[in-house]
Amino acid sequence: MPKDPSTHAGPTADELRAVVDRHAAAVYRVALSIVHDAGLADDVVQETMIKAWRSSPVAPGELIPRSWLLKVAHNSAISLLRSRREDLRGPDTLPESPTEIDTDRRVEGMAQLDELWEAMRHLDQDARVLIALKEVDGLSYEDISETLGLPLPTVKTRLFRARRQLKDALKEWR
Repeated sequence: MPKDPSTHAGPTADELRAVVDRHAAAVYRVALSIVHDAGLADDVVQETMIKAWRSSPVAPGELIPRSWLLKVAHNSAISLLRSRREDLRGPDTLPESPTEIDTDRRVEGMAQLDELWEAMRHLDQDARVLIALKEVDGLSYEDISETLGLPLPTVKTRLFRARRQLKDALKEWR
């Protein structure tokens, strides 16, 4: 049952809006690396933010830890996949940026992005999540360890292997 906002000890609506503004893109990337579907990733972002509002581990006025929020996103995405046993579309459904770039550069960039996503699809789920957290979101090894609930040496080893797998996969696409 939802908490009554008047007795809620978590973040205020303004604080939650600040969390969404600050972390929604990172949460989306983690979700997308797991569910491979833009619409489902949006659902995970929404679910994560609701959980942040309902179950924040900090007192009002304090910043919600990014690693905690990304762990919630990771767990929510895994739960969503477990509840859905159908094939999901790939991350190639990401919306395009509405910027003005010349056509040749745009086509070249899209081809490179397609190659990257194709190479990422050949990695296992753990490798995709690790690469997204480290290379896209810029999390430290310690934050990744906390987010995924893995020992620090395991994170370092798996990330090393994931990078090597991605490098090898990209060689095949050249």
